[in-house]
Amino acid sequence: MAKASEQSAADPADTADAADPSEHSQWRSLRLLQQAMNADIARIYAQAQIDGLKPSFVMELLRLNARGPMTITELAESVQRTHSAMSQKVAAMRSAGLVRTTEGTDARSKHVVLTAKAHRVIRKLAAEWRATDAAVAELEAEIPYPLSRVVTDIEAALRRRSFHDRISAKLAEDPDWT
Repeated sequence: MAKASEQSAADPADTADAADPSEHSQWRSLRLLQQAMNADIARIYAQAQIDGLKPSFVMELLRLNARGPMTITELAESVQRTHSAMSQKVAAMRSAGLVRTTEGTDARSKHVVLTAKAHRVIRKLAAEWRATDAAVAELEAEIPYPLSRVVTDIEAALRRRSFHDRISAKLAEDPDWT
């Protein structure tokens, strides 16, 4: 018994991990990698002078373009998000001037509609989506597995050629972007 308490006292990191499991995370590096990749996508938008656009808006904007106006519930279901999360995202997209909402068939529902600003850039967003997907496929072809090494291998691949550069190269080949 004394041995266990000696071990805890000898290694404060063990105590910290027990008190706050977020101190240790297998997925932290993946989250940080995703943040860095999204920052590269945001740089693509900034270079194209698309103001107010966040990478997290693009799926919903493309979905609205493809399917037309939808209620917040319909949009949330179509992208597998909660109604609450979609309400917040719609509010942010509305603040950015990318969507507007109109009254639905009843007073409780609202239809989300693309604005003229969104329509002006929607082909570029589709081009970026395709370029991003192609860049991800390119990354997957480069990296060896097992899964436990995926993040480390992707980070190494991105040091060789950044996500931004990969997307930019794909966009240079896409007539919708130029």
